[in-house]
Amino acid sequence: MNVATRTAGTRAQMPHRSRPIRVLPLIEVFVLALLVAIPFVLSGRPELITLSTNIVILSLLAMSFDLCWGFSGIMSYGQALFFGVAGYVVALVGRDLEFSQLWATLPLAMLVGGLLSAAMASFLLLGKKTPTSIFVAFGTLTGAYAAERLVAGWQYVGAGNGLSAIKLMAFGGYEFVEGVEFYTVALSCLVLVYLASRLLVRSQMGLVLAGMRQNEERLAFFGYRVQVFKALVFSFAGAVAGLSGALYSYHQGFTGPSNMGPGLSTTAVIYCLFGGSGTLIGPVIGTIAIELLSYVLADTDAIRQFWPVILGVVLLVVVMFQPTGLLGLIVSARERIGSFGIRPGSSSKETR
Repeated sequence: MNVATRTAGTRAQMPHRSRPIRVLPLIEVFVLALLVAIPFVLSGRPELITLSTNIVILSLLAMSFDLCWGFSGIMSYGQALFFGVAGYVVALVGRDLEFSQLWATLPLAMLVGGLLSAAMASFLLLGKKTPTSIFVAFGTLTGAYAAERLVAGWQYVGAGNGLSAIKLMAFGGYEFVEGVEFYTVALSCLVLVYLASRLLVRSQMGLVLAGMRQNEERLAFFGYRVQVFKALVFSFAGAVAGLSGALYSYHQGFTGPSNMGPGLSTTAVIYCLFGGSGTLIGPVIGTIAIELLSYVLADTDAIRQFWPVILGVVLLVVVMFQPTGLLGLIVSARERIGSFGIRPGSSSKETR
């Protein structure tokens, strides 16, 4: 019996290993079904529809941070900067130009967020020397803090009082107020952005991002301009944050300096890490969990005075003992990070 025959016989005797069931798609479908069902289930509770709309909008902000940190390794503490500036822009367009058509103002907000983040990326990421994570983190933090201080003293934009009575978002002659209609618009934006982000991270560019997460230095050695890829993702994330900021301003009817400061940026970080970074759906789950927990604790009379302390302890325990977030409890690291190369038992032409 020759070597080839023995090898074939050995392979025939080896049990076929089935592919593991992927959990993330099931979670994505479940969360989508939950969000779609909310207007029908909570039709008689307008305050909960308002809360759900805020959750959907803030999920966009959390997802923008996940694109930076979870997929590109950019520790950005400035996502609220793009969020807040875009919110101010649509508010000023409504006040000074009497224009609030969503088909124009929402793309404008994305353009503002994308251009502002691209300008910041050119300074923080595209210098002659490769920036450190600390440099980028402090750079984005400084940008958010400086912008917050600037608008707090600028009378044209309301200074510390912010801009209130923002013109309602409209489509043709129809104006969107709090309720199911606004929720539908916000959820549609979240779904579209999620699909676009999912397409991005699963494309050839996403393969480069996966390589960056594994070994950035080796990828740079092979000739990839790693910082350029980071700048592109950072700009896209800024556009997503800008869209979130515009929707938030329209929904709240108000925008102020705190909407672009380090406080909200840190909140976006917590949403993402609590749910699970590097998954896209993790930030959505983290936002839902934290906002619902905050709502329940704040509405409980027995702990109303110190509920933020309880919330802080819960967040600290999860981050300390479950660094991969809530999704890490049910999703394997292999599925979260992804695997590339030849599957066991497959031919050399089959890759994943």
